[in-house]
Amino acid sequence: MSAMSVHGIHHVTCFSGDPQENLDFYVGVLGLRLVKRSVNQDAPEVYHLFYADGVGTPGTDLTFFPQPGIAPGKPGTGLSVEVRFAIPTGSAEYWRRRLREHHVEFANQACPFDETMISFVDPHGLRLALVESDGPHEAVPWERSAVPPEHQLRGMHSVLAWEASLARSSTFLTQALGFEHLATEGVTHRFGVDGGGSGKLIDVQEVPDQSRGRWGLGSIHHVAWRTTDTDHEMVVRERVQASGAHPTPQIDRFWFKSVYFREPGGILFELATDGPGFDRDEDSSNLGEKLILPPWLEPHRAQIEAALPTLRIPSA
Repeated sequence: MSAMSVHGIHHVTCFSGDPQENLDFYVGVLGLRLVKRSVNQDAPEVYHLFYADGVGTPGTDLTFFPQPGIAPGKPGTGLSVEVRFAIPTGSAEYWRRRLREHHVEFANQACPFDETMISFVDPHGLRLALVESDGPHEAVPWERSAVPPEHQLRGMHSVLAWEASLARSSTFLTQALGFEHLATEGVTHRFGVDGGGSGKLIDVQEVPDQSRGRWGLGSIHHVAWRTTDTDHEMVVRERVQASGAHPTPQIDRFWFKSVYFREPGGILFELATDGPGFDRDEDSSNLGEKLILPPWLEPHRAQIEAALPTLRIPSA
């Protein structure tokens, strides 16, 4: 690992609609664990739901801001447009059966780089894919998942981004974040860090004929990249700033520390530290079971709880 580069995907954050529908799909259908039930720290009247493996390992985490009634997002340039999870090699047929049982339409999409991939959308329009991967994964199985351990999602495999022009984004990925260009197939350019294994990838498609994307229902808000700790994060932040971006100061999110910025094509990225982790304020056996607020919002708990709908975790 290079101390100058990020170390793969930390989490991806998206917009959804009804929070119970979101919870039913990601826990009840995809078998992920709700590891943190909190609020958007910048808009605490909105839930922030975190789904991950059995313990909330960095790199397995897909998070949502559920906002019923928001306008649909528009896929386009300057956005990440698809989240791709890793599944064990040989699990594709299991997942085809499971998606059919839950009436989820899918496509066995022709995938670059000789990967076996199943593509579908979640109930609110977010583009998802499952990719068979042999690579080592840090994911810890969740014993109460509806999905057997041998078929559970193993965390993020990659994200797909659309850019109007590749050149500036490519330079930024390699010089500021430490990626290397691994391969090109058609319009898809694959970049990776730390050797480019599963969870350490971003696929960029140059699509100059597409119009600018727009956030909304079913869209990706940002992609967060792993840094080991504050010192590492601040080293990468300096590189980001030197490359012409405008990173925020480090922000304490309580379970990790964050820096936000836009890459040259307009996609919102985050640097996120691997710790302290989701078990900082909850026992690991009870993650996600109740509303958790960071300390600075705790004095407003009554007002915040009154604004949020009740959620029920689906049983396996």
